[in-house]
Amino acid sequence: MAIVDLVMPKLGESIMEATILKWHKQPGDTVALDETVLEIATDKVDSEVPSTAAGVIQEILFPVNDVVPIGTVIARIQTSANQPAVASAPAPPTPPVTQQTIATATATATQKPITIGGNRFYSPLVLNIAASEGISMSELEKIPGSGGEGRVTKKDILQYVATRTQPASAPSQEISIPLTRVQPSAPALSSPSPVLSGNVEIIEMDRMRKLIADHMVKSKQTSPHVTSFTEADVTNLVLWREKVKKDFEKREGTKITYTPLFIEAIVRCIKKFPLINCSLEGSNIILKKDINIGMATALPSGNLIVPVIRNADQYNMVGLAKQVNQLADAARQGKLRPDDTQNGSFTLTNVGTFGSLMGTPIINQPQVAILAVGAIKKRPVVVETPAGDSIAIRHMMYLSMSYDHRIVDGSLGATFLTAVAKELESFDAERQL
Repeated sequence: MAIVDLVMPKLGESIMEATILKWHKQPGDTVALDETVLEIATDKVDSEVPSTAAGVIQEILFPVNDVVPIGTVIARIQTSANQPAVASAPAPPTPPVTQQTIATATATATQKPITIGGNRFYSPLVLNIAASEGISMSELEKIPGSGGEGRVTKKDILQYVATRTQPASAPSQEISIPLTRVQPSAPALSSPSPVLSGNVEIIEMDRMRKLIADHMVKSKQTSPHVTSFTEADVTNLVLWREKVKKDFEKREGTKITYTPLFIEAIVRCIKKFPLINCSLEGSNIILKKDINIGMATALPSGNLIVPVIRNADQYNMVGLAKQVNQLADAARQGKLRPDDTQNGSFTLTNVGTFGSLMGTPIINQPQVAILAVGAIKKRPVVVETPAGDSIAIRHMMYLSMSYDHRIVDGSLGATFLTAVAKELESFDAERQL
């Protein structure tokens, strides 16, 4: 007999851990090569983990809802003696960490839990939660751990936070870690149960809704939001799309929606105003050279997810249309890869899809701006011409942009938004694909 270790696979360039959602196999069950053993989740994307060998599940090492670093052994498979074992490549070793602060330790973390002084280990998730709650290193060391060798688990730190009454430590001892990877949990979102009366129904949030709720609350707590509004005459754009959409679909095998047209205008304006394409870490402005546009996409469940078009400035209109449709289809079918939602630098959301004229979107952290486009409506407007003013029926659309006032002042935010509107208004109705 041979034993094959099933490890938590690498799921993306910046993903260090995943949550176990469901085990499809239990100890004693037979499993075939490449058969799904369990489902896992990172951020908002769910994935299936296949077996790396045929045999019998001997042991499961982590229960459902545990957050496990990549490269960690999560199950063991017993194979027959005459069958070669097909084990996953071992995770690269983690160099020893000797820094005395959680901030520097987390920056050097790879696949394994992190040692911070002494012999205690802290996973990246525990460190992130500590950072969000203002728990200092000395305070973290005092939390009793129920994990192996006294390790502090997610459950331990969340229980500590729920009962904690002492104030957060001084800023010099705070943990400086990006908060985007913190997995939300019921304690973080829960509040005292109200006394209910009348005819009511209680519906528990699903996992994705908890993630969205946690992300939205953190965004409002992190960034001072300012929203600017403008409108655009998109008549030329609408007429052009109506003219070419049938031939475009026949020739390219995909539809052309308004989304790639909006993204094209946004990309051009980001090149003129690059500060919009940045993030903030402490007092450092991280200017992004790659233009990665996220597009908010509604799922059949009613939840939203934001797949990202990497290097959107490198695509022509045909390429953008195909990227938009492929990512939107993958999102609705639950086939997005973890990397498909990572590293966005600016987000577009189309609130007009549901009939809204305008909206005040919440920034998708750690970005500093998000642009919303409303429904396109025919309205009578004043048209200025050299021969004089006239009233005409035009296709009009409102645009709104929320931005982080720590970085983006009103002048830059309004100027950028106006530039996007002008790009849309100046669309060439005779454009050739």
